[in-house]
Amino acid sequence: MFAKIDVNGPSASPIYTFLKDNAPENTGADISWNFTKFLVGRAGAVLARFEPRVTPEEIAAKLPDFL
Repeated sequence: MFAKIDVNGPSASPIYTFLKDNAPENTGADISWNFTKFLVGRAGAVLARFEPRVTPEEIAAKLPDFL
């Protein structure tokens, strides 16, 4: 079971600060909704950030770009 955490602001969880700061599309934008998705490579690099309206099918179509 997980506890509620902050994803924005000064008390944001370090994992979300890392993801937002290291996404190639880093716009400095806060996470506006809980369905923002991040693609992380095997070595731990943040490869992409996808906003809530991007569907899993759209992400799947872009995966070959990251291989």
